[in-house]
Amino acid sequence: MKELKSRPVYIFEEKLLRRNLKLIREVADRADVEIILAFKAFALWKTFPVFKDYISSTTASSLSEARLAFEEFGAPAHTYSPAYTDWEIEDIARCSSHLTFNSLSQYARYINKVRKTNPSVSCGLRINPEYSEIETLLYNPCAPGTRFGVCSQGMPESLPDGIEGFHCHCHCESGADVFERTLSHIEEKFSKWLPMLRWINFGGGHLMTRKDYDVELLVNVLNGFHQRYPNLKVILEPGSAFAWQTGSLVSHVVDIAEDHNIKTAILDVSFTCHMPDCLEMPYFPDVRGSVHVNEGDRETFDSRLGYYYRLGGNSCLSGDYMGCWRFDHELEVGEEIIFEDMIHYTTVKTNMFNGITHPDIAFLSEAGDMKILRRFTYEDYKSRMD
Repeated sequence: MKELKSRPVYIFEEKLLRRNLKLIREVADRADVEIILAFKAFALWKTFPVFKDYISSTTASSLSEARLAFEEFGAPAHTYSPAYTDWEIEDIARCSSHLTFNSLSQYARYINKVRKTNPSVSCGLRINPEYSEIETLLYNPCAPGTRFGVCSQGMPESLPDGIEGFHCHCHCESGADVFERTLSHIEEKFSKWLPMLRWINFGGGHLMTRKDYDVELLVNVLNGFHQRYPNLKVILEPGSAFAWQTGSLVSHVVDIAEDHNIKTAILDVSFTCHMPDCLEMPYFPDVRGSVHVNEGDRETFDSRLGYYYRLGGNSCLSGDYMGCWRFDHELEVGEEIIFEDMIHYTTVKTNMFNGITHPDIAFLSEAGDMKILRRFTYEDYKSRMD
């Protein structure tokens, strides 16, 4: 049994980040598009100096994100929100270069305030092409009854004065082939308005840094779109693609519980607090040195092949666990359990439910130096209740 001296930690690796950023910049150059960082997937502002070597803008969905872009990234944000408010719209406009409205009514309500506050901001409208291949409804912005965007049948013949761009978001960690099919639906429904615009933002979910992603197809599709609509500046705002497979979450076994012949390795991290997408999506992360197996096949588990464990979080939520994984050895208290690819979305969606101690956030430089960017304390939890 090992001593539990190490704290859990997210380890973000500069070498892997720069690998992704280099590819993203190459795509932007070859396809003559602007690719910007979506804060909803990654907002670790202490690493912005690395990002600024490759990109010049970011995208925000709230006043706090817009301020982060303006104050910490050093450039106004491309901002979209499904619902702007009277008490925030002017501050958002001050921090934005582009401002996309979710509806024609929101545009009519706020355009005068926006123009008065920031005459240079370029305004756009979110559209709904009524097509998406996202299977998980929780993440499908085009599902029936969506609250996002305007359908083609809801559009006026002529765009309101001041609308210079369209924004649409239809993807979630999707391939270039999905974008190609989606684009045909966008053009089919909205081509009559495209010549009236200056820019179009095709949103996020373009997972161009995934190993099997067809980068050549993406570049060809975008260049083909340029030929059809040379008047339009094209913007992409992926989130996951920037921080895809750039780091891990290192946790530790603190106990082994067993009930009804099910062994659970209880960890010093929580799925509901530190890896919420694992429960929301859900998806099963890769765990270093183990193989995920279908828990429904438990009756067929062969002890000759290895040792089987659920992995359990350290909150008091009954469902704070995932399973099952096969290891080649019996787990012991104190040993590391490393969750791969735990930087994008995870670090921005964590919470302090139950007052569970957050993992540290560390940055591993290209030179191999490890720096703790943030260590969370009781004061962080307490301040949320002030």
